[in-house]
Amino acid sequence: MNGQSTCALADHALSWHSIDWAKAYSVVKRMQARIVKATKEGRWNKVKALQRLLTCSFHGKALAVKRVTENQGKRTPGVDGVLWSTPDAKYEAIGSLQRRGYKPLPLKRIYIPKSNGKLRPLSIPTMRDRAMQALYLLALDPVSETISDAQSYGFRKERSTHDAIAQCFLNARYHGNPKDRGARVSAQWILEADIRGCFDNIDHTWLLQNVPMDKAVLKKWLKAGYLKDGTLAPTNDGTPQGGIISPVLANLALNGLDNALSSAFRNASQRAINKVNMVRYADDFVITGANREVLEKKITPVVTAFLASRGLELAPEKTKITHLTEGYDFLGQHIRRYGSKLLIKPARKNVHSFLQKVRSLIRKLMGAPQRQLIDTLNPVITGWAMYHRHIVAKKTFSYVDSQIWYALWQWARRRHPKKLGHWVYQRYFHQFGLRHWVFAARTDEVDDTGSSIYRELRKASATPIERHPKVQSDANPYDTEWFMYFAQRTAIRSRKSRSRRTLPKSNAHAVVWP
Repeated sequence: MNGQSTCALADHALSWHSIDWAKAYSVVKRMQARIVKATKEGRWNKVKALQRLLTCSFHGKALAVKRVTENQGKRTPGVDGVLWSTPDAKYEAIGSLQRRGYKPLPLKRIYIPKSNGKLRPLSIPTMRDRAMQALYLLALDPVSETISDAQSYGFRKERSTHDAIAQCFLNARYHGNPKDRGARVSAQWILEADIRGCFDNIDHTWLLQNVPMDKAVLKKWLKAGYLKDGTLAPTNDGTPQGGIISPVLANLALNGLDNALSSAFRNASQRAINKVNMVRYADDFVITGANREVLEKKITPVVTAFLASRGLELAPEKTKITHLTEGYDFLGQHIRRYGSKLLIKPARKNVHSFLQKVRSLIRKLMGAPQRQLIDTLNPVITGWAMYHRHIVAKKTFSYVDSQIWYALWQWARRRHPKKLGHWVYQRYFHQFGLRHWVFAARTDEVDDTGSSIYRELRKASATPIERHPKVQSDANPYDTEWFMYFAQRTAIRSRKSRSRRTLPKSNAHAVVWP
């Protein structure tokens, strides 16, 4: 660390634990709001100056180090094997985040399995490179949020897959009455588009010319290369999956698709007549149209040309045009119109994948105690059910519960092949009130009456259905004009979360009935 860095650290805090994090978040938030204002005014020189100010600030660097040392990858080193696991190492790391003389190390390449059986390359930067990316992301993300397409939802702050699904519902909300307002804008034809290797094929030249950030630092990241079997391999295209800033770079590359769709028509009225709407989540997107001809002859060529300018292309084997009565899968949900009613349900493929995961866990824990099996399955079941709780999923939840019960019954019978079914039932299943066949394990705890407390397997069907309030399409979490809006949404989420926690915890533990 040079003398300048030491002075900068000494001026703000003497140790990692003495940093005022509330002040750090407040300072960075104000800087990001100024970046948004300059972006909206088109003052790009001002944007560049503010970005430089933020990336050189102590608080920005401290938050960048805090992010990479507290996320899930904090115990995963890069090619140098270095981890920032102590307060002193984290504090020293703040001073190491300097633009002058910065040179990223090659990425560590690993491969993870995909759902189709293929392997997905995952590139892991070093801790310092991750922190540098997190630092520059603080300055780039406000610009990205300001210029992003309104119907883009992937890897964006305060947006989720639930917002994308809600927009898909709005794009097809026809209820059978031709005079209804929804009939004038809802479309019945869907272009399901899939980009071939989006993260791996984005053109570097396009990124360097169009991404509004420090070009020298961006070029170093893009050309860092990766180690494969001890040999340095170059990276000529794409943004490496695994980098903190990669999702935002991919979003910036795909931004402008909505404007490209508008260019296919003379004016906005023509687009509305043809019912062209787009919903995008990262590199997955669907486009609606009034008929097949519009999607085939007007929309598909525009999308193809838009992607080609960025070094990308559609995957023909995965890109298709379907009618809403046939339905389509998007983000794990199946969207389909039945007569005059549009219903969104968990996709069959998603349900099958979930049940496969549960059955695999049960097989792996064949010899484990019942309590351990329950503790392993409960977060998996809860997480899946919570993801689908905003759609028409009650019947699917009941089906999933029945399939899990059957798998657990087989698990119990195999553990005791010489015992009768009634004995197995009494050993592993219990009755609580009117609920029979409850898979639960006795704990060492007792309630106020002295009765034993049981740890119970959670049921997906116990998850209540809650409609998701969609985020406004033009809302920007970095813009001061929207601070109150997002504060209200956060308050509503917190209130709902507290109400769920105060419900009777019958799914967490149960008292033995006399």
